[in-house]
This record gives sequence, structure tokens and C-alpha cells, in this order.
Amino acid sequence: MFEKILIANRGEIALRIQRACREMGIRTVVVHSEADTEAKYVKLADESVCIGPPSATQSYLNIPAIISAAEVTDAEAVHPGYGFLAENADFAEKVEGSGFVFIGPKPENIRVLGDKVSAKQAMAKAGVPTVPGSEGALPEDSREVIRLARRLGYPVIVKAAGGGGGRGMRVVHTEAALLNAINTTRSEAQAAFGNPMLYMEKFLENPRHIEIQILVDTHKNAVFLGERDCSLQRRHQKVIEEAPAPDLPAKLRDKIGERCVEACRKIGYRGAGTFEFLYQDGEFFFIEMNTRIQVEHPVTEMVTGIDIVQEQIRIAAGEKLRFRQKDIQVRGHAIECRINAEDPYRFTPSPGRITSYHPPGGPGIRVDSHVYHGYTVPPYYDSMIGKVIAYGATREQAIRRMRVALSEMVVEGIRTNLPLHQELLNDARFLRGGVSIHYLENKLIEEQKGAR
Repeated sequence: MFEKILIANRGEIALRIQRACREMGIRTVVVHSEADTEAKYVKLADESVCIGPPSATQSYLNIPAIISAAEVTDAEAVHPGYGFLAENADFAEKVEGSGFVFIGPKPENIRVLGDKVSAKQAMAKAGVPTVPGSEGALPEDSREVIRLARRLGYPVIVKAAGGGGGRGMRVVHTEAALLNAINTTRSEAQAAFGNPMLYMEKFLENPRHIEIQILVDTHKNAVFLGERDCSLQRRHQKVIEEAPAPDLPAKLRDKIGERCVEACRKIGYRGAGTFEFLYQDGEFFFIEMNTRIQVEHPVTEMVTGIDIVQEQIRIAAGEKLRFRQKDIQVRGHAIECRINAEDPYRFTPSPGRITSYHPPGGPGIRVDSHVYHGYTVPPYYDSMIGKVIAYGATREQAIRRMRVALSEMVVEGIRTNLPLHQELLNDARFLRGGVSIHYLENKLIEEQKGAR
């Protein structure tokens, strides 16, 4: 086992990784920008290294600075968390090439699965069902593109091969709008991801977003830890996640989970990962694979009792998984609300000093957050300031506990999306379960119309 790990991230995930390490008796090094000098995890770290000014490009995305920090502190491994460099194959390669262990998949796994076109091809080859669409990148010939769209049937969705985080995609409803949409998306993809390659898929009208969490060691042992429903989204950004998915037949879940595990063995995957699917009319369609820990991992931890971050570390250290598929038991239900420093309905960021902070507690409540009374939320990074997770024996109990938790939570001095979460936890359609990925967006549009 490692004696010292460098955490190459910030915010709540940096604190989450740090806590996992401390429980395992592993010393931690935290890198941080000048803006995060007063962060809780910086103060709690065994060692900290300032790697640059507030701008992420000069700090958290600065690969030479992060590797230098690992060298001067004698760290043995690097945990990238999520976001920033977590799915950057070049970073993983440079970490390992510098003599450190990258706590994540092999660089070649990240490279193949990070490109949506090659990922889809790899999954189709491994027997994982995919959304009908182009077999590879869209051709340059506009006539071929039009023929493909006609074959799929409108609406279609055009996506950037190197996209992520809900960016680089556009829904097209008519042939007249197709070529202009492709040109615009191609330009955006080049600017945002440095990769103009696009692909096309049939746009599913009413799907849910279901994902499968997997763990794979370096000894060809692989398991899936049930599923999560992440369908409550705005602009492809998840708002509320839960596990298990409401009204999903166990046979279907087990079937798709086994296919994911088998696909991991075929491609030689290692570490934690998440297969993301659209689910409609009893069918699963693969859309992408995240080769990292995810924001919503706590709901899976709550229902399985497995610490996914600690398992990532054990796998990276070469240990075998300590459990088999038959040992994985999903018990109860868990829901996670992402708490963001933003206007709850306009969604504009709200950085600033937190003048009063009181996290909720009580049975079944977990709060993953790096903020505290007097903390200043910087304007330079993602607006998420924490996550509230509620666990119950049933979905109904988890929802009731979440309502209580949200009513107790106090964050003053900045605006947060707590009011939106409180509204959603009383939404009749959400309470029934199984909403589509378009539900929240449509709900907000209707409410805006009603307010005029």
C-alpha cells in the first residue's frame, strides 16, 4: 500500500479523497491554487503545495507543476478526482512516465474511452448495446450526412467526439437545419476540445439516464455495484441522483451490468468507471463511459457499503478485489442533491463569502462539502459547494429524510440552489419516479412561462 498520495484536485472531492486516505493510514499531499489557500482540505493535509495563480489553466491544469509537486514531496501516487485532468490520457501517461502510480485507468483506456466515437465502437464490439447512429465520425460529404440522418429519422443529435460535461451537442429536428447545425457544432468542438470530429445519433425522445458503476482490478476480477438514476438534469448537468433506479427490473439491471463487466475484461480496463446509458422502452443504449470517480458515487456507497475511493486506491496498489459479484448486495435507497453556489432559477453563479453555514444531520444523512462558516467561494471554478446525501430503507424514507435535511441546511452570504431542490423533493412526477432526462428542463421552461 502507498505511504503518500498526491491529490490533484480541489473542492469537495479533494476532501473526500483525503478522508479516504487518512482512514487507510496514508499521508496526503494537496496541491492548490492561490485562490484555495484557505480551503479546509489544504489545512488538513499532511503537506500542501501551491502550484499557481487562481486560473485553472495555470494551476489545476498545469501538468508540469503537479508532477513537480509529487517529486518534491516524495509522493508515490496521484489521485486526479473528477474534472480537471481526471480523464486526460496525456496526464496519466506523464504521471506514470515520471515514476508515479496514476490512480485510475491505463492511459490507453482513457484515450479510447475519452473519444466518444472510439468508445462507442469499442462497446459495440464488446457486445454493449449502443444508440443507433453513425458507425464512426461524420463524413465530410454533406450528401452522405443527409442520407444518414434520413436513415436514422429525425430528430437526430450531433455530438462532439471529444465532448463532455454536456457541451458539444446539438439536437436537429429538420433536414433544413442539419448542415448549419453540424458546421456550428464542429466549430464549437474545435474551440472547446481541440477536436472537430463529430458523430450523429438518433435522438431519443423520452429516455432516462441510467448508469452502471464498475470496479476492475489488475487480476481480471470485475464487479458492478448496481445502478444509479441521474435523469434530473439541466443542460445535461445532473441535479439529483439516486440509487437504485426506480422501477428498473432486476433482471434487466443484472443483464446490462454483466455486459459492462465483460466489456471491461475485453478491453483490459482497470480501476473504477461508470457506463452511462439512455434507457427507454425497456432497452439500454450506451452513450459514454467515465473513466474516473463520479460526483454521484456516494449514493452507490450508501446502498452497497463499499468505499469506492478506497477501492480505487487498493486497485492502483495492485491489490485484488476483496469481494465477488455475489457479495454485492444493494440495500435501501439513497438520494443525492448537488448544492451549487448559484441563483436557484436563473442559474447564474454566486461566489462570495459564506457568512453563516450549518450543515444538516440526523439518521441517514451524509454531507460531502469543503465549505465552512467564513469560507469564500471563489469565482474561478465550478459552482458546486457540496452534496447532501440521504439514505433510507425505502425510497420514500430517503426522500422524507432529504426534505428534513434541506430544511435544516443554512448557507448565507451567497445564493444557492437549495430552493430548487426543495421544490423537486415535493414534485409529484419526481415522487412517482422514472422521469426522463428532459423533465426538469421542460418543467423550468413551463414555470418561466407561467411567471410572465
